[in-house]
Amino acid sequence: MPVRHIAGHLVWSTHGSVWAVYRLHPGPDARGRHEEAVQGTYVPAAVRDEQLAKITHLVRSLSGAPRLYGLCAQVDPGEVALRMIEGVEPADRAAGTGVHPWVENVEATLDLLSEQEMHRRTLWLAVPLQSGAAAGQVAASLGAMWAEVAPLLGMRAAPVARREVTAYFERASRVEAALAGGVAFRPARPAEIVWMIQHALHRGLPEPVLAEAEASELYGGQVRDGVLTSPSYADLGQARLQEGGVDPMLDDADDLAGTGQIARSGRKAWWRLKTSSPLRRRWLQVESDTGVGYQAHLALAECPPAVSQDAADLFAQLETLDFPVDYTVDLALVPADKARDQVRRKKNELVDQADQYDARPTGMPASLTEAARDLGELDARLSRTSVEVEVQSVTVLTVWGPTAAVCDARARALAALLGGADYRAVRPAGLQEALFTLGLPGTTRPGVVREFTQHQVSEDWALSGAFTAAEVGDPNGMLLGIDLDCGTTRPVMVNVADAPKQDASASMGIVGDLGAGKSVLEKLISEAVWARGGCAICIDRTPVREWAAFARGAAADRCQIIDAAQAEVSIDPLRMFEGPEGRHYALSYLTLQLGIGPMSTNGEVLHHAVEQAAASDAPSMHRVLQVLEEMAGREAGKRQDAAAALAGLIRVVAANPLAAMVFDPTLPPVQLDASSTSDMIVITTAGLKLPPKAAFDKPEVLNQQPLEALIGRAVLYLIAAIARQRAFEDPERFTAVVLDELYWLTSSAEGTALVHEILHDGRKHSAGLIAGSHDAEELGPDRGLMAYRALARTADRERARRGLEFLGLDAGDPELLRLVTTGLSPVGHKGREGEFLITGPRQNTGRIKVVIPRIARIASSITTTPGRRTTTPVSTPATAAGAGAGDRPKDLR
Repeated sequence: MPVRHIAGHLVWSTHGSVWAVYRLHPGPDARGRHEEAVQGTYVPAAVRDEQLAKITHLVRSLSGAPRLYGLCAQVDPGEVALRMIEGVEPADRAAGTGVHPWVENVEATLDLLSEQEMHRRTLWLAVPLQSGAAAGQVAASLGAMWAEVAPLLGMRAAPVARREVTAYFERASRVEAALAGGVAFRPARPAEIVWMIQHALHRGLPEPVLAEAEASELYGGQVRDGVLTSPSYADLGQARLQEGGVDPMLDDADDLAGTGQIARSGRKAWWRLKTSSPLRRRWLQVESDTGVGYQAHLALAECPPAVSQDAADLFAQLETLDFPVDYTVDLALVPADKARDQVRRKKNELVDQADQYDARPTGMPASLTEAARDLGELDARLSRTSVEVEVQSVTVLTVWGPTAAVCDARARALAALLGGADYRAVRPAGLQEALFTLGLPGTTRPGVVREFTQHQVSEDWALSGAFTAAEVGDPNGMLLGIDLDCGTTRPVMVNVADAPKQDASASMGIVGDLGAGKSVLEKLISEAVWARGGCAICIDRTPVREWAAFARGAAADRCQIIDAAQAEVSIDPLRMFEGPEGRHYALSYLTLQLGIGPMSTNGEVLHHAVEQAAASDAPSMHRVLQVLEEMAGREAGKRQDAAAALAGLIRVVAANPLAAMVFDPTLPPVQLDASSTSDMIVITTAGLKLPPKAAFDKPEVLNQQPLEALIGRAVLYLIAAIARQRAFEDPERFTAVVLDELYWLTSSAEGTALVHEILHDGRKHSAGLIAGSHDAEELGPDRGLMAYRALARTADRERARRGLEFLGLDAGDPELLRLVTTGLSPVGHKGREGEFLITGPRQNTGRIKVVIPRIARIASSITTTPGRRTTTPVSTPATAAGAGAGDRPKDLR
């Protein structure tokens, strides 16, 4: 173990140095620290330039020889399950039905993610702290030497005094002040520093979970009696390192005599044991108490002299591999003036070489001219500003596997990927242990790795993306799908119900072509909302009543279906709402239905009729008709004529079957109270007709519309009132208003008003709008208020541009246009269904594949593809969005 003491985020190493370790991009902090805005894979050019400027500033603010670690922490399926149940309270309503409805979703997720290789990228920065004076540095070196010798002599190591601890903490605060303004960071915890070492030893094996280290208070030292005391770290480093160790699966070591000697000391000749050559076994065998793992360390030996900005993100491209890759970058930051002196010396050496080549018949090689040009450009860039630095970096890339064959194959694949981008990575035999040591916090750079040093200015090195991390979705919530921009399995979670608590909108807009998976995505979110304790109100306009079928299957005992055509329940506003609200909705409905002005004589008579009906023992819209008939018999003059005319018009409307939901007093009223047994309310509008959109601008055209269209318009107003009332009734319980194919609703003024009100006031009432459409413009003029946005396959280029603009991406980017028009869920490609570009309140945009949980009640009725709506047995953990229940699930390697 290279560690003597750990005090907070400071590490006293056995090599005589003290390091301050920081966690970069820490994300949400359980201790109440601010959560940073994590970027996604796709960012606008302006945001990319801003991030580049911040990272360049960060590199220039550092000094000395800091070290950056990009470690892939294993993710256990149990971690995902814990994040799924975070914030979900046990409900009393589940007591009578056995288990909580969300338990089934969590178990399906565990089945899906079991035995999948999952990881998350974590970034760490270790900065060496220099002692204030030369005497202090000498004392620190002597103390470190004594710490190594003292155990052999049976003596104690030199203690670290309180004043030394205080002095190094003060120097660490100066480093933190210099880091401010760059990437988000926080001091690492002692358990996290220990995890970094344990991760290095357990690559290819089950490793300690980082989530436990993030919450652990262990391994930290304390100042007692004036000196720093720490627990023993010796047991953490009990492992055997064997470079080029024999793999029994490759070399049949169990059947070979003398294998133990070659594994321990190498005394036996390898050819006598019939094993492969040591030069071919370029890996490191690490044996610990948990088993034997194999690691391969590649050093970046050559970088291209020039590379475009779009392709320079070397470390970001590592995420596309189907296996995790760790990287360690040991930096030496040279100020501009010293770097220019080195450049001048190199120029003089080139001049001497050119003179020597002039005497040869072959002349001067072209490489000297290119080298002189590169040095001239480097000199000019270093002279541009005095704060510029030259980054001299040694980069080590690490892959691993449970067997040597897997490890070797991954190392070759990584070298091939880098070679395709004109980077040369070598796997040096004999240096595997040295490169492994470089990846441990607190160690010095081995002298043998200096030959792999690369020279770049700060801006060029910042383009490599070493300080950036991409993440899609929310920290917790439902498992929506899998990140397609990551080669391994990386779950994507969404929690729309938590957005209002984070002062963000919970509304979501989904845009895409027919059959691209919009309704499947809406149904998954709706099912998660009610299963996690919320409520979903869905307005279904499809003739097949797909949402009603889905609700009956997914929430059989928790749903309520309101069918406008069959009139099984009443939406009479005087029966549903009490007091002023009922009178307001009733009067507004009748003036809209009858086409009269509220300030006319007819409006005044109607107002009194509604007031009298509401004050009766059995208020209802049918009672309004009776009051009007009574007024027509006892009033005189214009009021009598108005009452008679209104009663006659209402009779015409009430006789139509489409208005039975409003005027039939025998139907049971809809239950909208928060304590009702309905968590998913589906209002089907099949059979209702609306006037054309052009008719709303011309009253004379609107009045000439068929009676069915006028009734449909007025009933839609009541449906919107129901949705609004239920959504805003209980701010403590999240409610999602789901509107599929939004163009049908926003074609009327009443539907547009509902969308407008939820988008503007939904956050205050813990409500959100989940809307789908074929074009971003159909989402309405207030679509910019939607925090969650998804874009599916859109073949039309103009619509694709509007969709990209809706996501906040560059609508003119040809690569993004190609992705949206042909790269998302290509028609006819099995297993590619359900692909989306998605972004959230944190503005992290990525490409995901929506996954349907293999739960019978969900998978049986969620798709709308003809011929795939039948229930099939559940045999596999998940299927892609848009696929049938019997289709082959996505391969989640």
